Amino acid sequence: MAKRSVEGEPIIIKKYANRRLYNTDTSSYITLDDLAKMVRENVDFHVLDAKSGDDITHTILTQIIVEEESHGSHMLPVSFLRDLIRMYGNSMQAMMPSYLEASMTNLQKNREQIQEAFAKGLETNPLAQMAEANFKMMQNAAEAFIPGSRKAPAPRQAPASEQADELAEMRAQMAAMQEKLDKMGK
Repeated sequence: MAKRSVEGEPIIIKKYANRRLYNTDTSSYITLDDLAKMVRENVDFHVLDAKSGDDITHTILTQIIVEEESHGSHMLPVSFLRDLIRMYGNSMQAMMPSYLEASMTNLQKNREQIQEAFAKGLETNPLAQMAEANFKMMQNAAEAFIPGSRKAPAPRQAPASEQADELAEMRAQMAAMQEKLDKMGK
């Protein structure tokens, strides 16, 4: 759907008075859903009003967000939307675009770091290490303060092959979670 006649140049989408969107790169009419897919695929484009030539990319992207929100997949809480509306006309309005952009950049960076941690596996995952440490601490606290909570010693240690199977299963689960995170990020 999104080839480029000149690499590195944004694709030009023309919006006609009849509300139709025309992709000049593929010479075809497209929908808002197609534009949303292009955004998710990091395809750069500009939407121009076919009659006036004005850049209306901002308006079209806002329209895509409204469409996504109306389909029941609410990402923007009502309180955030109210606060955003309050900012219009406020002295802080000029600062909001750069603040929101920086916040989104940080969110993306953090998401990438978390995904990298999942990709490295359990043994090097700081989140998994913290969870394990918290679990051990809770277990020790339970043994110290709750009578009878101390477990009897394990009768035997699981064979190495069993441990390897469990580790392989955990890695498969982590890979599945990574896949879900990747899909959520698109």
